[in-house]
Amino acid sequence: MELVLQQAVEVDNLPDEAQFRLWAERAVAQLGAEVLGELVVRIVDEAESAELNQQYRQKSGSTNVLSFPFEAPPGVPVEELPLGDLAICAPVIIREAQQQGKTEAAHWAHMVVHGVLHLLGLDHIDPQEAENMEAKEAGILASLGFSDRSEERRVGKECRSRWSPDH
Repeated sequence: MELVLQQAVEVDNLPDEAQFRLWAERAVAQLGAEVLGELVVRIVDEAESAELNQQYRQKSGSTNVLSFPFEAPPGVPVEELPLGDLAICAPVIIREAQQQGKTEAAHWAHMVVHGVLHLLGLDHIDPQEAENMEAKEAGILASLGFSDRSEERRVGKECRSRWSPDH
């Protein structure tokens, strides 16, 4: 999988591209998926996050991560198609990490894993889906050396996926 890291905002202590790739690849591997195409991870500010959230979800305000799965047009071969795009809001990640009492790196990892799981079709609209997704997140994050504390796994209302508007 090719990872394209776009930084639209300056961020102190932003994980490097290799870390983002590791987190994304671990999420893909843990689900047994194979992704040959690219994943775009765009680091945004609150204004861009709020604009995307309004445009694609009709929700006001910024959010921690937005997931945009790639949808191939009919008749396009599926080899090496992009996985999709993640828009991760740096100020929200930093604020939530502080509020949740965890390192920024742990929260960046969590949001990448969470976003990639959305791109691969997982969601948390209903309680059963949420439990399944949280369990997968916890396993992936543990395999990366991050704590399995439930407050670190729970994304709550802040998570936004283009195709799961009611959570």
